[in-house]
Amino acid sequence: MAATAATAAATPLPWPADVAAPHASSSARGGRRRRLPVVRCQSSSVDDKPKPKRSLLDNASNLLTNLLSGGSLGAMPVAEGAVTDLFGRPLFFSLYDWFLEHGSVYKLAFGPKSFVVVSDPIVARHILRENAFCYDKGVLAEILKPIMGKGLIPADLDTWKQRRKVITPGFHALFIEAMVRVFTKCSERTISKLEDLIERGEHGQNYSIVDLEAEFSNLALDIIGLGVFNFDFDSVTKESPVIKAVYGTLFEAEHRSTFYIPYWNLPLTRWIVPRQRKFHSDLKVINDCLDGLIKNAKETRQEADVEKLQQRDYSSLKDASLLRFLVDMRGADVDDRQVVINIVLKLVSYAVYFFPHRANKSTKLHVLCKLRDDLMTMLIAGHETTAAVLTWSVFLLAQDPTKMRKAQAEVDSVLSNGTITVNQLKKLEYIRLIIVEALRLYPQPPLLIRRALQPDKLPGGYNGAKEGYEIPAGTDIFLSIYNLHRSPYFWDRPNEFEPERFSVPKKDESIEGWAGFDPDRSPGAMYPNEIIADFAFLPFGGGPRKCVGDQFALLESTVALALLLQKFDVELRGSPDEVEMVTGATIHTKSGLWCRVRRRT
Repeated sequence: MAATAATAAATPLPWPADVAAPHASSSARGGRRRRLPVVRCQSSSVDDKPKPKRSLLDNASNLLTNLLSGGSLGAMPVAEGAVTDLFGRPLFFSLYDWFLEHGSVYKLAFGPKSFVVVSDPIVARHILRENAFCYDKGVLAEILKPIMGKGLIPADLDTWKQRRKVITPGFHALFIEAMVRVFTKCSERTISKLEDLIERGEHGQNYSIVDLEAEFSNLALDIIGLGVFNFDFDSVTKESPVIKAVYGTLFEAEHRSTFYIPYWNLPLTRWIVPRQRKFHSDLKVINDCLDGLIKNAKETRQEADVEKLQQRDYSSLKDASLLRFLVDMRGADVDDRQVVINIVLKLVSYAVYFFPHRANKSTKLHVLCKLRDDLMTMLIAGHETTAAVLTWSVFLLAQDPTKMRKAQAEVDSVLSNGTITVNQLKKLEYIRLIIVEALRLYPQPPLLIRRALQPDKLPGGYNGAKEGYEIPAGTDIFLSIYNLHRSPYFWDRPNEFEPERFSVPKKDESIEGWAGFDPDRSPGAMYPNEIIADFAFLPFGGGPRKCVGDQFALLESTVALALLLQKFDVELRGSPDEVEMVTGATIHTKSGLWCRVRRRT
């Protein structure tokens, strides 16, 4: 089932044939292209829809599910998924369809295993905050074990708490200001490259056709290099062996997450299979590079207490990287592997809340952690996610000239010379709302996975059983962030691109147990979060294990988008329907986000 779930979550498929929306679009790889679904209103009847025909395989799978696990979750609604639907369709699309049909908490019956699917903020709050340490990552660990091994993800609770104490001090005001300068420097490279492409435009054109998703990917990689390791990949302007190796490991990670049989675990595979030989060669290139950077940082270590490190003048410091901070921290373990673990933990925390940390007390991270495993986690978490947020932000803006002009007007009024400070970022309110609205419509990731470590009782949620639902230990849970963010019960016009929605309070007295959306609930917050939305908005998770550096990732995206809009007008090269969606670790495009980019006049 683990392989099936991974494949389903990572394979593209068209949207349902009977739904449409005016903005984002998607299509299958080689299939029919469909538009994003309009959420049906609560009064819509699903009984009028003809039930799909089930194949013999589907019927056998559902029968087996009911025999083996049908009675373990009580009276919870059951969605009998067709196994054949999983081939070619991202799982979170089907979870959305079943959510509209069966409600916010239901049992998904696939094969000999059942899952509880949660699309409700009240229940999500219980799992992520109120009873967070009673859950681990379950199926996700099984899926990723061939890639991540015994690295960061299987960290036991005690180790996780220990490392969090080490990494949290790194996110202080002076360090954030230094990182904003790094964001600006890297973004300016991208701006210069786009200007050069326009200058070299063919036939006197005043624009250039550019794959902005690729440019955003290069930008994100450069930011990781400079901000984390003080290493300049300079991937915006050139390609090095290290850069090629980075992309090679990312491609192999996605391949392993979507392939049915883990053939790479077979003896001699790493030497016989060409792609596995290349994978291990790529890892050696990256590890050699990292070893040199860590060695240099340790040789120039200037040990100090956390308080003194936080008071450093980062504006004049040649190396303001996260690696430097962690190596110099007094009392921190500077073993090579521990340095990388600290960095990976911080990167994962600010880049994406996709890999929940496991509470398995039998594992000792500081003994068993593998550099390769943690490096892979770092790259997936810190590289693709930022590129995806920027890609979908531009995709949405390019279809709405009014919002594009509004965003540019704000940038023009705040920025004067192309540089950005933290104080200026605080004034870019609309740009920040665009970023979070893109995260709402295209959550990175669309799905979180948990497994109950002990029996628990879930709340019924909105329109669910008032007495709630008893679940036994070992129950696997899918927290559908996609469903939460597009729920018609908690969002008005949930599939519309409306950044302004985050500025307006929303309270529904008919929803017992949900406090509604209130921007004043989190005073001083630069970006909407799970507190403001009472867990209806979870771009970085929530509760005690929420990522500690979510502001870092959001600021990175805000800087890049603001500088892009300051210099250029952007429009899609073709129809939005031509931008096809696929999913791996993130939601991204199949063939790039090709846009006409021209200088603003």
